Amino acid sequence: MATQVTGNEGKSVSRREFVRGSAVSLAALGLVGSRVFAAGSDKIRVGLVGCGSRGTGAVRNCVDSSPNVEIVALGDVFQDRVEACLSVIKKDGEKDWSSSEPWKHADKVKVTPQTCFTGFDAYQKVINSGVDLIILATPPHFRPIHLKAAIEAGKHVFMEKPVAVDPVGIRSVLASSELAKTKGLAIVAGTQRRHDPKYIEVMKRVHDGDIGALVAGQCYWVQGWVRQWGFYTERKPSWSDMETQCRNWYYYTWLSGDHIVEQHVHNLDVINWAMGTHPVLAMGMGGRQVRVEPEFGNIYDHFAVEFEYPNGARILSLARQIAGCSERIGERVVGATGVAREGAIEGAKPFKYTGPTPNPYEQEHADLIRSIRDGRPFNEGRQVAESTMTAILGRMSTYTGRAMKWDWAMKSSKLDLAPPAYKLGDLPVAPVAIPGKTPLT
Repeated sequence: MATQVTGNEGKSVSRREFVRGSAVSLAALGLVGSRVFAAGSDKIRVGLVGCGSRGTGAVRNCVDSSPNVEIVALGDVFQDRVEACLSVIKKDGEKDWSSSEPWKHADKVKVTPQTCFTGFDAYQKVINSGVDLIILATPPHFRPIHLKAAIEAGKHVFMEKPVAVDPVGIRSVLASSELAKTKGLAIVAGTQRRHDPKYIEVMKRVHDGDIGALVAGQCYWVQGWVRQWGFYTERKPSWSDMETQCRNWYYYTWLSGDHIVEQHVHNLDVINWAMGTHPVLAMGMGGRQVRVEPEFGNIYDHFAVEFEYPNGARILSLARQIAGCSERIGERVVGATGVAREGAIEGAKPFKYTGPTPNPYEQEHADLIRSIRDGRPFNEGRQVAESTMTAILGRMSTYTGRAMKWDWAMKSSKLDLAPPAYKLGDLPVAPVAIPGKTPLT
């Protein structure tokens, strides 16, 4: 069935139109936007798509990171999210968890009632509102659609991780990344470890051979979980199924990709970075042991996946969200002559990072904006797509109970988690995956 989308006016359009709807005539000709950013002097106008807590934090990180940046447009499916975001950023004093200092740039907020947009088509209206840079912070399911529209319209993009929830979405992100290269557009992703000097310096040494040939590794996002953790809001009587799921997107695989994709992608990205490539095979197991209440959607609460890389190295990946258990978040790469982890190497060529430690949530935006102004736009689209696909591969293997080859998933899988229509109405929750019974698609 063709997916439909409904905008503020209630009109349904095809998914194909939804994906391409924001392309403008210059973009259709393959031309980049006319604004020039020279010597860091020109103003960069930022539009936010997705006004939840991460989007609100991301626009503050962006403005905090660089001079002469303004927030000029906001978009979200829900009006109350737009209003809440605007009320936060128009008042100085509050400190976001991802920020180095309390917010002090309310004067850089140039949003007007005419540049606040709601509905499933809000992203298109933000793109068309005269912005230079788009921040994409909606639930991950929408990332491929929004990225495609932004790049076709000639906009630079910061997009939060992960960047898709299924192979169909990953293929779209890869195509958009290639298009961005031809247009000279920047894409930076919210994999902030790639902009953290502690990681960068260790990775330089790993790639220079300081721990020898890579033979194994481990990565973890093993963390507690309570009812209030993870973006949960009690359903109101007036909410439809779609609204309930979008407001509690974390708990639905079609929206978040499950926590192995939404959260553990950070650690898997570090492993791919160290290995210099993506895995060729995944075999996983997991389940939903304590997250039994139906209101918590259909995602699992634990995963254990073994990833095999082209050189034969095997990486153990553990992800868990269960309260009252031991916790561990990090990565460890094992070489023939040493071991690397965040900020340090042990072995034949030991190293410990002691340099500056800028806030990576701000540094990723500073690097993005500098690359735009220098005329050498960063493009992290492929690397974050491959890291996201690594997590999806692990989930697909875990859900089905079958070993999963990268090449099959990327080239042959038809898995597309899109709903029948993008409109606020009925949407039954997909059943929880059962290994050995959930079909491979």
